[in-house]
Amino acid sequence: MTTDLLLNTLMSLINDLSRQLSPQQRYQHLLETLRTLFPCDACALLKQEHNYLVPLAINGLSEDTLGRRFLINEQPRLAMILETRGSIRFAADSPLPDPYDGLIDKDETQLHVHDCMGVALYIDDNVWGVLTFDALIPGTFDSINKQTLQTFIGLTEATVKVANLIVSLESRVKRVEQTLLEETNRLEMIGQSPKMQILNHEISVVAQSNLSVLILGETGVGKELVAHQIHALSKRSEQAMIYVNCAALPENIAESELFGHLKGSFSGATADRTGKFELADGGTIFLDEIGDLPLALQAKILRTLQNGEIQRVGSDRYIKVNIRVISATNRNLQKEVVEGSFRPDLYHRLAVYPMTVPPLRERGNDVLLISGLFLEKNKQRLAVQGLRLEEAAKQALLNYQWPGNIRELEHLLSRAALKAVAVDGQHKRVVTIYCQHLDITVTSEKIQLLANKPKLFIFSTQKDLKTQVDEFQKQLIDQKLVQYNGNKAKVATDLGLNRGNFHRLLKRLQIY
Repeated sequence: MTTDLLLNTLMSLINDLSRQLSPQQRYQHLLETLRTLFPCDACALLKQEHNYLVPLAINGLSEDTLGRRFLINEQPRLAMILETRGSIRFAADSPLPDPYDGLIDKDETQLHVHDCMGVALYIDDNVWGVLTFDALIPGTFDSINKQTLQTFIGLTEATVKVANLIVSLESRVKRVEQTLLEETNRLEMIGQSPKMQILNHEISVVAQSNLSVLILGETGVGKELVAHQIHALSKRSEQAMIYVNCAALPENIAESELFGHLKGSFSGATADRTGKFELADGGTIFLDEIGDLPLALQAKILRTLQNGEIQRVGSDRYIKVNIRVISATNRNLQKEVVEGSFRPDLYHRLAVYPMTVPPLRERGNDVLLISGLFLEKNKQRLAVQGLRLEEAAKQALLNYQWPGNIRELEHLLSRAALKAVAVDGQHKRVVTIYCQHLDITVTSEKIQLLANKPKLFIFSTQKDLKTQVDEFQKQLIDQKLVQYNGNKAKVATDLGLNRGNFHRLLKRLQIY
């Protein structure tokens, strides 16, 4: 790289510091610039969040990497980078597992990183995260200019500081406190699709108010997660959020569960009891499956919402409560109001601010980001070094309709990971999940869409004929495997090959 080109490249980063860009845009441009300055196949910017490193931007890595969360004490390379002031490089034959093995979005015949380096980033003398560089060819980083690298690291830290300042300024009006997977089994709200951006904006808007929120959406889309997010961003976040599953309330003691009772008020009431609404005083009550609430209880809850007071079973005294109500349902409550199975006055009390959580099938590539999170969880649970999705498996996930939404995706990937590990063994460096492990069927509409809109293969003048023919064959076979849900016999028949020749072709192309 010439001096003029180097200066122009660095100046573009300096100019970014004064431009109105989102943190994501800043980080992505930063990594694009990094790959023009330094030879590498992939790079990533990760922020430390408690005991995890969270990818904020990637370049050259599989898209599902953004959904992964790397537990620091299980990633010795990342831990060493964090503990080192300055850059650190790992030998090509280092026995330490690499977190990106199998994730470099390049030639699938080379799954393992062979040249790796990284640097810890500091903001105001406090470690903030790491910047990593990875290459498939040993010795790639031998020619890196240390002075240029140090200049780039300084600009990276400045970029992060500016992005942090923007987030901090925005957070003055919406208290943001993000927690990760430790101490909770709830999931993060992962997603970058337009519909999720709209939903996240709605959450940030309504969280600061005390309005009642009605969360609508299909089973398994994460309505409870949205409720937790609203509460976490609200002024009541220091207080409790009390969960009530309205569908599971025993009818004979439902009133006692919600409002409490006095000792001796009915058979079995051996002591005073505080109800859910009273426990939520000062905080939030989350009424899940509100559509399953019996009409008799609907009237009692309506009175509480209207007057802000409860009455324990067996008591004449009213107790004032200050609560924020969030409810959720997968039912069409407006239709049930018309049919008479849900009170219209309660509906209007609950649905002051209705919001709909989009189904997974409408969220595009979010499927891969969420898959990355589940794969990382399964990697830890199954005690394997690496867990990745084959390209055809990714396409199958993207083209599936997901009637069970995120809950179905989580269970499906847990099964697929277990099957893949059972075949490859726990000690394989990278375990790959293939279409046949997923156990899903792509709908006929999606199959027709794939047939009508095949992925365009772009020929390159930089590669020889054999390499490009092999790449074309791999791409074609991957598409056919998606179309036939991993059934290799049907793919062979479709391509006009006998099974023996087809399996030899798969072996040569390293498609398993």
